Amino acid sequence: MTERIVEISESAARLSVRYDQLVIERDGAETVTTPLEEVAVLVLATPQVVLSQAVMTRLLEKGGMVVLSGSNHAPAGMVLPLETHSTQAERFRQQAEMKEPVKKRLWQQLVQAKMRAQGRLLERVRGSDGGLGMLAERVRSGDPENLEAQAARKYWPLLFADAHFRRGREGPDQNRHLNYGYAVLRAVVARAVCAAGLHPALGLEHHNRYDPFCLASDLMEPLRPVVDRAVWDWVQEHDATQPLEKEAKAWLLRPMFARYELEGEERTLFDAAARMASSLARVSEGREKEMVVPEV
Repeated sequence: MTERIVEISESAARLSVRYDQLVIERDGAETVTTPLEEVAVLVLATPQVVLSQAVMTRLLEKGGMVVLSGSNHAPAGMVLPLETHSTQAERFRQQAEMKEPVKKRLWQQLVQAKMRAQGRLLERVRGSDGGLGMLAERVRSGDPENLEAQAARKYWPLLFADAHFRRGREGPDQNRHLNYGYAVLRAVVARAVCAAGLHPALGLEHHNRYDPFCLASDLMEPLRPVVDRAVWDWVQEHDATQPLEKEAKAWLLRPMFARYELEGEERTLFDAAARMASSLARVSEGREKEMVVPEV
């Protein structure tokens, strides 16, 4: 199945459904249609979008999801399918009953894979992994020493060659680009989580009463460096303080459709997220002890 991310921005648009096709109409422009079942994520990034309840319902029924952007053009929320798996209630119960040692061991896997991926990116763009590879080997179950945070303090200044750079949500710099890329990546992972019959709010490590997508935040960790690389490429040729506009957004979506070598085969991020979520479901059922975690 083709996986598409459709973003509506920059100009007013009317969305409707006709014969299981998403229809996008703009004044003075050609009407665009695409099969609903091929839309993985619909990003609504302008307040000038008019759509019916039927559009939302049919898209969700086909397994797609909707990301809504706020007035600052940054993603503000997501709408996910409510029922996406035939044994969803049973999966929810198994997931909720997962023992704490199991969750800590899975979090160790995720953190180690993330740090190794960060190290590989540093090695590619800076010639050295900054010691992240060795640091990843020291991560214990549950990461009680919070080596993930130690790695981040090394990683970000090295990646952007700026000793003063700090990762933050409100920075008027490449942080805005990172936030946008991560939000779309999180949506891709959240969709995979729901398709596997798991509840996105029941996280392994992330716990926030106001966050309904904690598990997606957990599972996206080892995939974050693909967004980091796209942002790094962008700021090599553009001013990081420029507004996050259409060209930059299109650039940041490119990694979502690229192919990566995973388990000896070339796969997309959609496939990587689906495999990871499905393997987590098998762990929750007691069929496997470790999760399939992609090394991008």
